[in-house]
This record gives sequence, structure tokens and C-alpha cells, in this order.
Amino acid sequence: MNAGVEGSRGAASYEVLSPWANVDPVPLRGITPRTADLAGKKIGLFSNRKRAAELTLTAVETRLKEQMPSVETTWYTSTRINTPEALTEGKARFEAWVKSVDAVVLSVAD
Repeated sequence: MNAGVEGSRGAASYEVLSPWANVDPVPLRGITPRTADLAGKKIGLFSNRKRAAELTLTAVETRLKEQMPSVETTWYTSTRINTPEALTEGKARFEAWVKSVDAVVLSVAD
């Protein structure tokens, strides 16, 4: 968009550009297909050990069990705060836990 501006020194011109690029967006996709139904599934609750993580996951766990009594939950708490679990001494334990569940709810709760 071009616009002229009258000022005390004469006319000025400026161009306003959009910060958004004109590109085709990459379609969004999940890492794995979503589970169609959580009933009867084993749901992992991953806490990153931050301030509200356990409170948040406890609320999620309560709601899941109210809505689907056949859901089983299992918790995993990260070994170190702000470090990907795959880079800690808990890597093998974490990988075994992930393989043992059907879905994971992760709480990053500051």
C-alpha cells in the first residue's frame, strides 16, 4: 500500500508490507494417528515437574476417569526439569513407559 503524507517539508511516500510470506503452508499432521476411543486404554500422564504440572494432570486424570471409568492411567515424572527425557539417565525407563501406554497427556505447566 502506498500513501502520500503532506508534511512541513513537502510530500513523503512510504510502502507498508505484510510480514506474512506468500507460500503454501505445510499440512499439519500428528506424530502418530489419534486413538479413536480412549475407553479401555492405558493413558500415560507425563509431568515435567514444574509448578502446576501435577495439579493439571491430576485434574485431567480425574476427568478422564469420570468420563471413561475403564481408562487406566500411569504417571511418569521427568528426571530433570527443562531437559528432554531422552537426554537424561532416565531415557531407558522413559522409553519403556512410552511403549507401555496407548496415549500420553503431557503437562508443561509453569
